[in-house]
Amino acid sequence: MENIFSIFTHQFAINAFAGALLASIACGIIGAYVVANRLVFVSGGISHASFGGIGFGYYIGVSPLFAGTIFAVFAALGIEVLTSKLKFRSDSAIAILWSAGMALGVFFIAITPGYAPNLMTYLFGNILTITNGELGALMVLDLLLIAFFSVFYYPILFLSFDEGFLRTRKFSTGLLKSVILIFIAVAIVLNVRLSGIILVMSLLTIPQETANLLTSRFDRLILLSVLFSLVGCFMGLIISFFINIPSGPVIVLTLAIIYFLVRLLRVLFRKGRIIQA
Repeated sequence: MENIFSIFTHQFAINAFAGALLASIACGIIGAYVVANRLVFVSGGISHASFGGIGFGYYIGVSPLFAGTIFAVFAALGIEVLTSKLKFRSDSAIAILWSAGMALGVFFIAITPGYAPNLMTYLFGNILTITNGELGALMVLDLLLIAFFSVFYYPILFLSFDEGFLRTRKFSTGLLKSVILIFIAVAIVLNVRLSGIILVMSLLTIPQETANLLTSRFDRLILLSVLFSLVGCFMGLIISFFINIPSGPVIVLTLAIIYFLVRLLRVLFRKGRIIQA
């Protein structure tokens, strides 16, 4: 078998591991909020709605990921408006934007002149094609998330577990929710390269659910989510390199295996948690 260190003789592989590191930080931080607030289905709606922007980007000749980010942000804010202001049922609002986004994506790609683009990269991911520009965007996102969650850690904590208390302090919970939804939207689109639109929800949920087996503290949940995401992404990349299959599905399967192993170990180590909350 080829030596594992031979992977790093390829520039695309170095970029892939750098992307996995940056994606793990972003998804670990924002995914902890997603899991704590049970926004997994919302994240799915945002990710699928972004496909409309990707198709539109191809149609007008701009960066598909840039257009997808714009669509994702509008979808995230649209879900919030439909559910909180217009009193739509959340599942209905998400389903409408989810299906409309996918349909728009297919429509714009179908009417784009010339050769049809390869959609597999956006649906299932291909981190080996990540560019320096996308790495830079992920790095900026990581820095913004770290700064934002550091400054507003306690408001975010209360928003997740005791929103009523936050309102009594005259804090603008609506604005805070909107900013976090924008972060979720941007994180989803920038991580499309890693696992694709269909699988990106796994990066926002599986490492966080694994971490939740070990702690109930929000700060530790974030740190462990980043750690499990990083381990799963790196292992998935190495495995996919040697068996020569797409990295996105392998990363997701690796994260799932880690989850079940941790769950099994938790059961074997009697009652309670390995890490005391």
